Amino acid sequence: MNILIKSAQIIDFNSPFHGKTMDVLIENGIIKSIKPKISSDKNVKVIEAKNLHLSTGWFDMQVNFCDPGFEFKEDLNTGMKAAASGGFTGVAVVSSTNPPIHSKSEVQYILNKTAASIVDVYPIGTLSHKQEGKDLSEMYDMQQAGAVAFSDDKKTVENAGLLMRALLYAQNFDGLIITHCDERSISLDGKMNEGITSTKLGLKGIPALAEEVMVNRNIFLADYTNSSIHIANVSTQRSVELIKKAKTSGLKVTASINAYNIALDDSVLMGFESNYKTNPPLRTKVDMEALQKGIADGTIDAITSDHRPQDSESKDLEFDLAANGMIGLETAFALINTNKGKIKLETIIEKLSNNPRKILKLKQPKIAEGELANLTIFDPELKWVFEKKNIQSKSVNSPFIGSKLTGKVIGIINKKQVHINK
Repeated sequence: MNILIKSAQIIDFNSPFHGKTMDVLIENGIIKSIKPKISSDKNVKVIEAKNLHLSTGWFDMQVNFCDPGFEFKEDLNTGMKAAASGGFTGVAVVSSTNPPIHSKSEVQYILNKTAASIVDVYPIGTLSHKQEGKDLSEMYDMQQAGAVAFSDDKKTVENAGLLMRALLYAQNFDGLIITHCDERSISLDGKMNEGITSTKLGLKGIPALAEEVMVNRNIFLADYTNSSIHIANVSTQRSVELIKKAKTSGLKVTASINAYNIALDDSVLMGFESNYKTNPPLRTKVDMEALQKGIADGTIDAITSDHRPQDSESKDLEFDLAANGMIGLETAFALINTNKGKIKLETIIEKLSNNPRKILKLKQPKIAEGELANLTIFDPELKWVFEKKNIQSKSVNSPFIGSKLTGKVIGIINKKQVHINK
């Protein structure tokens, strides 16, 4: 299918057309022409609307598609539909499946089942065998099979020696280690951020210290081993400061934060809404503002949705008993854009597209003539209401149903396919 996108403002720092409003013609999946005006013929599908913006396809480096093993929450097909609806042409799926992605067999299963999709799906293998935190997984074999990084997802690697050996071993094949930071002996069985709100609600709190101690430890290990490390799920002011200091010192540290931690603080939990229960928890307004500043100044490299489908039996419970997580692919951009504060739109797009691929050492798409079309089309100013009927995910555990949001995805183009939201 040939496609003509009319009068779109291009956002791509790697493109000679960055910041310009242009027509873009795509023929057989290749960007054929970019000009101020391109006439169309009857064999071309025209995409035209007010305030169109065009960027390289967005990439989410932390989603859980629950497949294999938990398909009653999500499967690869519904997960990819949610990603496409949210504007993502690529995702990296975490290893928390059943069995976990801990050998090349699971990696090949993911790649084979998603090969024909408009959304590129990349597996993240476990760091430890079966995510048990005892022995290293078959990282090299998984990377050869197509894994793009290694992580035990939300299971903190408590054994410092194991993480140190993983960092050293990964150097042999330029592998990336991703860590979640939570010192469980401090957080224990906390339900939300420790602070004024948790005291008011009578809920057991998770101190910011639990994250910050582990961030500091992991930075020390990266320094000692002279290794690259990615710190995911950053949620506190002090963590941002520690990461900024590490980067200033020349350490090979990158970091990402979840969209909900940028946009929400723990005061929204006053109604005991279990869909706001997340890991890491929603923190204070001070933390939220520090995360926004970290995005703006480059301390934080990427933004993730942390898409975590949960079935009703896991969420429709008392807050103490409910599982962590919310679906996020379909609302990630709008949630950030609605609550961006002083963050520039171009910065948001950079953290959603180029930077995640850079961290994972994936090929960067580019909006230029002759390049493969890997594109996200959106309107950053369009106001809309997120409704249950918009959800493509198999689960509906979103606290934003009925919320007014600013910024809507029009569609995506990738792998000679096009998806336009209704």
